[in-house]
Amino acid sequence: MKRIATLLAATTCLAGPAFAELLDVEKDELKFGFIKLTDMAPLAVAYEKGYFEDEGLYVTLEAQANWKVLLDGVIDGQLDGAHMLAGQPLAATIGFGTEAHIITPFSMDLNGNGITVSNEIWEQMKPHVPLMDDGRPQHPISAASLKPVVEAYKDEGKPFNMGMVFPVSTHNYELRYWLAAGGLEPGFYSPENITGQIGADVLLSVTPPPQMPATMEAGTIYGYCVGEPWNQQAVFKGIGVPVITDYELWKNNPEKVFGLSAAFQEENPNTTIAITKALIRAAMWLDENDNANRPEAVEILSRSEYVGADYDVIANSMTGTFEYEKGDKREVPDFNVFFRYNATYPYYSDAIWYLTQMRRWGQIAEYKPDSWYDEVAKSVYKPEIYLEAAKSLIDDGYASEEMFDFATDGYKAPTPAEDIIDGIAYDGRTPNAYLESLPIGLKGEQKVIGNEVQG
Repeated sequence: MKRIATLLAATTCLAGPAFAELLDVEKDELKFGFIKLTDMAPLAVAYEKGYFEDEGLYVTLEAQANWKVLLDGVIDGQLDGAHMLAGQPLAATIGFGTEAHIITPFSMDLNGNGITVSNEIWEQMKPHVPLMDDGRPQHPISAASLKPVVEAYKDEGKPFNMGMVFPVSTHNYELRYWLAAGGLEPGFYSPENITGQIGADVLLSVTPPPQMPATMEAGTIYGYCVGEPWNQQAVFKGIGVPVITDYELWKNNPEKVFGLSAAFQEENPNTTIAITKALIRAAMWLDENDNANRPEAVEILSRSEYVGADYDVIANSMTGTFEYEKGDKREVPDFNVFFRYNATYPYYSDAIWYLTQMRRWGQIAEYKPDSWYDEVAKSVYKPEIYLEAAKSLIDDGYASEEMFDFATDGYKAPTPAEDIIDGIAYDGRTPNAYLESLPIGLKGEQKVIGNEVQG
């Protein structure tokens, strides 16, 4: 197959922007996993637009039942790589849950999630939500508007349940961040109690993304944090109201990554670069010309083999808008970002934010020095592979140098306080100082012992 791909490239190179030279890939037949979410788009686009084949790769994409099955598939070699929660490679590498060294050379997107509550909870929140002059809710909506509702349930002896997709998911950490910023305790983990519900005002539990709307409609949970299209699905079904997007929670926050085992990358270095090249091209296509390709992307994603939701549901957020209450559609051009703002670069500071949240809620049980966060980030996030792929795309004529952040040391500039809902700035270079600045959560030498925080 490698020989055939090389011959094809030689006969068709005039059709491309340059005389692209194929890498000598070690493995050309690959299987990648994904979960049915719109942010798997770079994989679908790289496949459908022929970018994988341009790199001499013959790829099969396969939807997975849940995030654990997906991770296990990458670890045991049934999958060569996958669309992953950013927390998964980090958690696996440090041994929280399944232990394995997983890396990422490519960040798949920024933003893309929301927090939705049921109609019943929304009606109870509304008296506490500030309004604009036109009578519509003022966004972003703080969890302080939810706090009196949760307290009323507590007074009646009723648990307040909400859903997230996985213990080390962005969604778990974003939902916890929103709750804590509004003065609600989202609960702690400990080595002896991995429910994450120690001392919680709001009880968070795992629900697979496509099942979120139905689980909420059944009354098992009162709300959830999930990626698209499962917030907009609640609006279309008339069963819930998204109260905040993660863009409003933390402007241009990092989301999914493409994960591979470290062993795969070591055995297949050229293949890994080729995969990264194809994914970068897909991300570029998704964002180019002010999202002009998004309608075509929505059509691709709506197919049953990918996300399988209605075109209109996916388009509601993928094409630059977001609908809160039915009919309250607002412009959110950066709700889904795939390439702008260096979205595809695997920054160490992005990795460290996830690690701080693991520490904040007890998934990392003990204090770690700042140097530990840096070391873990560098063992998992691999910008050197990304930049090699970027240089190759430039040489091929598919990209130009100014499209990539070649000057960085791997750390983003600190996120300013005004870009985060609680008004607390984030600097990945000083993780412990950041943890100290957060009013709710573990800091310093604190530990969860039994049902309480000590230290």
